[in-house]
Amino acid sequence: MAGTGRGIRIAIGMVALLGFGHGGEAATEPEPRPLVLWLSLDGVRHDQPARVGLPVFARLEREGVRAAGLRPVDPSTTFPNHVSQATCAHPARHGIAGNRFRDRERGVFDYAADASWIRAEPLWVSAERQGVRAASYFWVGSETPWRGRAASDRRSPFDAGIGEQAKVDQILAWIDRPPESRPGLIMSWWRGSDRAGHRFGPQAAGVDEALRAQGRPLARLLAELDRRRAWSYTTLIVSSDHGMARATHAIDVAGALARARVKHEIHSGGAVAYVHHLERGESLEREGGFRRAQAALEALPGHRVLTSTTAAARGRYGPLDRIGDFVLVAEPPYYYAAEGRGERVLLALQAWWYGGRGVHGYDAGQPEMHCIFFAVGRGVPAGQRLGTVSALDIAPTVSRLLGIDPPADCEGQALPGIGQTGHAPERGGESSSSAR
Repeated sequence: MAGTGRGIRIAIGMVALLGFGHGGEAATEPEPRPLVLWLSLDGVRHDQPARVGLPVFARLEREGVRAAGLRPVDPSTTFPNHVSQATCAHPARHGIAGNRFRDRERGVFDYAADASWIRAEPLWVSAERQGVRAASYFWVGSETPWRGRAASDRRSPFDAGIGEQAKVDQILAWIDRPPESRPGLIMSWWRGSDRAGHRFGPQAAGVDEALRAQGRPLARLLAELDRRRAWSYTTLIVSSDHGMARATHAIDVAGALARARVKHEIHSGGAVAYVHHLERGESLEREGGFRRAQAALEALPGHRVLTSTTAAARGRYGPLDRIGDFVLVAEPPYYYAAEGRGERVLLALQAWWYGGRGVHGYDAGQPEMHCIFFAVGRGVPAGQRLGTVSALDIAPTVSRLLGIDPPADCEGQALPGIGQTGHAPERGGESSSSAR
């Protein structure tokens, strides 16, 4: 009997060593470090998710925070806004004045994947500087180091042919790494509905179908986070860079300047254009050309003409050395015609066939330019609604979630109610595995 009792005690001890001992170690393991996933769906207008009615967006709204709209910066185009969101600074400070522009010293920037053009600290650099490992999958400006520092994990060069399912694969692979090498910040650019919006117009069936296609990998990502029970340490942010408006009337800036006998160079982005006056010679002669250019531009309908000094004084668009001599801003339904005859013909055919095309770059105050913002997970209260928020306020919010300071040149502020608590409600609804 005594021998039996001794055997039981030995068996219990062995179980404790093999099983409970391991469980005790697990119980003392620290909570995983915070993880923020930030996805940007290009060109998704603020009202599009509700119009399409995808369960994945309904889940984000139900279980997290949704803003009525996200106001972009001027110009409301892709490159300036992705860099503004990452730096929480206006283009006048970070320097990316458009998808295309001319720098007086460096020459033409044309969708360049070179962070040396950026003049303000991006979020991934700020995170790395403060000890948080960062990863980026095609976020604008992240492909190369910025002033000697880069995201520890990044995909380069940019490849528009890579789909979002492949991006989800990589994001999950980053999440599944051992704790010492797992990123704390993951940022990724997705196609969104931008291309379809340009082609068909902002409210066409093709635009909604493009968003449905984006909903499938997004729903898969949420389902995988559910399966990993990752919400206690993970915050997911889904945003976009600009909206889209219907445009039907082209403004021929090049033709007007040619008729005014003004040498010029134009860099346009749909509803915004930078005009460089190329007259050279005696100052009086150049001033005469400048005045002819201004008169010719102001005679055109459907837009506002700002001198670069006026635009720079307002702190909008870009720095003085990157916005030319004139900043032109169209009013819907006007937009700026491309200089090439072939492209102008194509745009005219689109307008005829589809009844207009989708354009952005308009004044950021236009409701059609406002885009989406959702947040869910750690530090996000369920069911909260915000009004229209600024694109400059996302990076400081992410910084607060990560427990770090915002980027050095930040002009925004953290959104109220997000990141002020570590509580995350239970996640995982019926919509997590379906985007239909």
